[in-house]
Amino acid sequence: MRLTLRDGTGYEIEDNRASAEKTAVFLHGFTGSAKTWDETDEHFRGIRLIKLNLLGHGKTDSPADNRRYTTEQQVADLLEIFDLLKLKKVDLVGYSMGGRLALSFAITHPERVSGLVLESSSPGLQTEEERRSRRAQDARLVERIINEGIESFVDYWEQIPLFASQLSLEASKRKKIREERLSSNPTGLAGSLAGMGTGSQPSWWDKLGEITFPVLLIAGSLDKKFVEINQNMHRKIPGSRLVIAEQTGHAVHVEEPVFFGKIVSEFIFK
Repeated sequence: MRLTLRDGTGYEIEDNRASAEKTAVFLHGFTGSAKTWDETDEHFRGIRLIKLNLLGHGKTDSPADNRRYTTEQQVADLLEIFDLLKLKKVDLVGYSMGGRLALSFAITHPERVSGLVLESSSPGLQTEEERRSRRAQDARLVERIINEGIESFVDYWEQIPLFASQLSLEASKRKKIREERLSSNPTGLAGSLAGMGTGSQPSWWDKLGEITFPVLLIAGSLDKKFVEINQNMHRKIPGSRLVIAEQTGHAVHVEEPVFFGKIVSEFIFK
């Protein structure tokens, strides 16, 4: 289904339209799409599932202006989408970039959130020096996308250490992931990096202690950087639960969909 926002931006959304007490909204990571969650669907029977293609991804629009991709703009988009779908409160599930957006929405609009699941995500960088360095790094990647094209960028992206554990996945699953990445719009990926990369997003570390809704944090044991980030988040978020998936990397829902589906569905049905 397609929703058109007030400014004319079109969002592609998958909605199972199930009649249920619980509604869960899933937000994918950078270069992904709503399809990334397909193997986990069977674990969420009895829940209304809404899976968004975020701005610049899938069949959602890819504006040319990088300023349209900022975290603040996309939080406003989520709020408008929830209003259009008449969603009063939802469980938000976000992976990586989608997790950063989910956290940003949850902190700025806590009255619309029943629970929050963050997979391999972070509250942003803590210092301006770190953010400046990351923005410079992302700017180089933006140039790479624009100058070398989507296939060359995906070739590079598949080989970064963050996704090393995915090299052991079966060939059919790796092919599906690659096709999903190649289907991205290069303008959208470039805009997403420039407007909503980790160096550009707000830092929420100082706000984590104010969270009052239930929070589930998930990371893969092989993804040591994000294990440490999530351990620090766990210490700051009151009552949060941290789950480390053994022998799993950054994309737990891809590498271990049954494990992911089980712990997230149990959290939602808490």
